[in-house]
Amino acid sequence: MTVDTDSRRDDVTHWVANRPFPGAAHDARWADVFDPATGAVRTRVALARPEDVDTAVGTAAKAFPLWRDTSLAKRVQVLFRFRELLNERKGELAEIITAEHGKVLDDALGEVSRGQEVVEFACGIPHLIKGDMSENASTGVDVSSIRQPLGPVAIVSPFNFPAMVPMWFFPIAIAAGNTVVLKPSEKDPSAANWMARLWQEAGLPDGVFNVLHGDKEAVDGLLSHPQVKAVSFVGSTPIARYVYETASRYGKRVQALGGAKNHMVVLPDADLDLAADAAVNAGFGSAGERCMAISALVAVEPVADELVAKIAERAAGLRTGDGRRGCDMGPLVTRAHRDRVASYIDSGQQDGATLVLDGRTVQADGGADGFWLGPTIFDHVRPGMGVYTDEIFGPVLSVLRASTYDEAIELVNANPYGNGTAIFTNDGGAARRFQNEVEVGMIGINVPIPVPVGYYSFGGWKNSLFGDSHAYGADGVRFYTRGKVVTSRWLDPSHGGINLGFPQNT
Repeated sequence: MTVDTDSRRDDVTHWVANRPFPGAAHDARWADVFDPATGAVRTRVALARPEDVDTAVGTAAKAFPLWRDTSLAKRVQVLFRFRELLNERKGELAEIITAEHGKVLDDALGEVSRGQEVVEFACGIPHLIKGDMSENASTGVDVSSIRQPLGPVAIVSPFNFPAMVPMWFFPIAIAAGNTVVLKPSEKDPSAANWMARLWQEAGLPDGVFNVLHGDKEAVDGLLSHPQVKAVSFVGSTPIARYVYETASRYGKRVQALGGAKNHMVVLPDADLDLAADAAVNAGFGSAGERCMAISALVAVEPVADELVAKIAERAAGLRTGDGRRGCDMGPLVTRAHRDRVASYIDSGQQDGATLVLDGRTVQADGGADGFWLGPTIFDHVRPGMGVYTDEIFGPVLSVLRASTYDEAIELVNANPYGNGTAIFTNDGGAARRFQNEVEVGMIGINVPIPVPVGYYSFGGWKNSLFGDSHAYGADGVRFYTRGKVVTSRWLDPSHGGINLGFPQNT
């Protein structure tokens, strides 16, 4: 292991009460953070102990009453200021993401911009949480509904989108009057601290937004902590299930977004050049480390041979390398993950799939010790193969062949995941039938990565979601608030006497 002393920054510590918090120095734990394009240690990050969890959550709990009682007008002023600062400096955040995750700069900038959409949506919180009122619902009785914040909430976010995924949650949570403890991935932690400092500059009071770094020990502490009222999670399906079951057992509200195996169905009437471009963009963008990446392409015959050739030609021309050098695709996030993804290429060949393009031989424009794996394409993949059944989370595209539309949609619906899917066709009737019949939460029609805009909601079906609430949009507002109904009578000063019967509306 090498340490790049020229690029290494200060240690990444927790952020509590609007200032760096080193944690339990007497029992400190640390993890190295790598630059995936060089393989060098860039910095190190603190890993929380139970007492650090208590400090972060306790700070959020202490800050909650003041922030809850802060007027909507003042909350929105802070949100707008955060949005303006983010818009001015998003390039800084993109550089941090590229340095620790590895995705190319324009992809990192796109991530920040999509997260900013949710910040902008949250700026409309006065309208989004306003209640209803019925005057004189019964004689002299008025009934109204209100929505109120929950309290301290925890957000556990993944490595692949260190800025966007947290921004799916915390803008709405904060706008609604909650306080937040964010637990980012220890693989690329610096983006979270950068955003915390931006909140401080925007005028957010101490303790409303806190960052707790760590591993499973930190997550378990948040899931069981009695002062945490809700948990938002994005990650793999096994961990999403664990988070949902554990936090629910402790009485918390939970939204846990899990893994995916996103299919792209290409019908014979589709524009094959458009479909090939889309397959490359959605399959190999961010080195395939996206929960919305296309990892399984279903070609409906007789177009498979032509389509695979077009995809392979485009993928072979991609430039893999350091995301700061204008390359098309960067490295994977860690060496261990790179090796895990590469092992699927071995298993795919052993299972009899046709290896069309082998990413293990890529000549990357980056450090010799970088975590490189180039675009990889398998053809003639069958449902029982590991490259199809598992969420690989890397630049490996599996092509399956179907004889008919019905066979293709049966393949999609039989899969245990239901995050996103796409269909490429020029037939409006087929597209309408597909969106009606496919058992998936997010659907693209000639759109390969159908991530909803900020005022809709993000979430899948089946093993891609645990809980009944999707991220952001109206679902996010409901998740971070709870309702009250108030029945009041002021007009009639009379006592009314004793009556043990159930109240009746008159």
